[in-house]
Amino acid sequence: MDATRFNVAILGAGPAGIGAALKLAQTGDYTVTVYEGGERVGGNAGSLMIDGIHCDFGSHRLHPASDPAILADIKSILGDDLLLRPRHGRIRLQGKWIHFPLKPVDLATRLPTSFAASLFVDAATAKLRAPKVEVETFESVMLAGLGRTMCESFYFPYMRKLWGLQPAELAPTLAKRRVSGSSLPKLMKKIFGQVPGLKSQTAGKFYYPNRGFGLICERLSEEAKKAGADVRLRSRFEGMTIQNNRIQSIRLKTPEGEISRSPGTIWSTLPITTLVRAAGSAAPDRVQHASRSIRYRGMILVYLVLEQDRFTEFDAHYFPEESIPISRLSETKNYYDATEPTTHTVLCAELPSDPGDQFWSMDDAALGAKLCEWLAGTGLPVTSRVRATHTRRLPFAYPVYDRGFAENFDVMDDWIGSIDNLLTFGRQGLFAHDNTHHALAMAYGAVSCLSRSGTFDNKRWAELRHEFESHVVED
Repeated sequence: MDATRFNVAILGAGPAGIGAALKLAQTGDYTVTVYEGGERVGGNAGSLMIDGIHCDFGSHRLHPASDPAILADIKSILGDDLLLRPRHGRIRLQGKWIHFPLKPVDLATRLPTSFAASLFVDAATAKLRAPKVEVETFESVMLAGLGRTMCESFYFPYMRKLWGLQPAELAPTLAKRRVSGSSLPKLMKKIFGQVPGLKSQTAGKFYYPNRGFGLICERLSEEAKKAGADVRLRSRFEGMTIQNNRIQSIRLKTPEGEISRSPGTIWSTLPITTLVRAAGSAAPDRVQHASRSIRYRGMILVYLVLEQDRFTEFDAHYFPEESIPISRLSETKNYYDATEPTTHTVLCAELPSDPGDQFWSMDDAALGAKLCEWLAGTGLPVTSRVRATHTRRLPFAYPVYDRGFAENFDVMDDWIGSIDNLLTFGRQGLFAHDNTHHALAMAYGAVSCLSRSGTFDNKRWAELRHEFESHVVED
């Protein structure tokens, strides 16, 4: 790449895309254009306004465990608009509400004594009692780490709900990257990290903007534009032309019609399968087959507008039981302690679902009625008037780590890596279970591999990719 000849097109304005745009623009060496198909930046980490209340696309937090440099940048850009808030959630276990993150006193007093004791005894002897397997799966790793009691009462039903697959059908990678307490020592560290005198100043807390989580990407976008980046919304990537292992042009659908552009370099944060399908016949048959064999889990977000100041005092509720289809319920006003409006609040329920299933085709009113029914079944009845129900459908909410995902991903990744002027990164691009700070780490890492002369350090990028694989999701 020659900085004097090429410009950089970034596909997608989520945290990875907008973070890379900012850092690239700040170098002053490139012309940077971001193409985003939606009406706002942020992607799934964005926010929307519902009845005067800032709402997110599900539950989002900025964790104190974020890389210090990334956290410092966000603090600098948001200033006083970034709040440090106490976590105050609940998880439903054995029909009881337990504080989340887990606290020793709750485990000792809220759960039946026999059940609480079996959790720790089972977890302590898990490795000795775990069945011997020839091929590791999510199921085998979790049983060896935490034992059957914790797995069968919480993790396995929750995973079946989230992914629509049995634990034995899921890859061991899921346990290592998605479950931060996947063994007794890790779980105990998390639990006792909440004990006064042992916990850090930020333990049990999270950072959150005072106008919704999407404010992070909005401010990053503003800074990127100040540095010279061009951020174009409602510009959806439709396809590309590839010749001689290079992308010659990309096609975009905009409000003005379809346009074609020929950037020197393309950095994509779109789902990796989208890139393959956009290539059409230029992608070899084995690559196209891999793109059809890998999948993402969809999510329906059901927003319930209730005519009351607060539904509960809690920011989030977690539902591992399979009898309750939703996985999590959040109340954004409790995330940033909003005092206005006092007349109503908004709940956001996360309903794992895929296009074509029974819930995906339901209208808003039907989903709202179902949500009220499910909440009543957990002892959280909706007693106030429902002012409105809104929904958002996310077909690419989570990468699915089934047992064949790695092989299929590698086939696509190898082919994309052979295209000279194309880089894929970010949560969707690298098929990664990551938080926002992880996505920004990918963006910063990619920019660090780009020299001022315009060459890309592929060796360093490979090393960073290996580091990214150690990212563990913070819930």
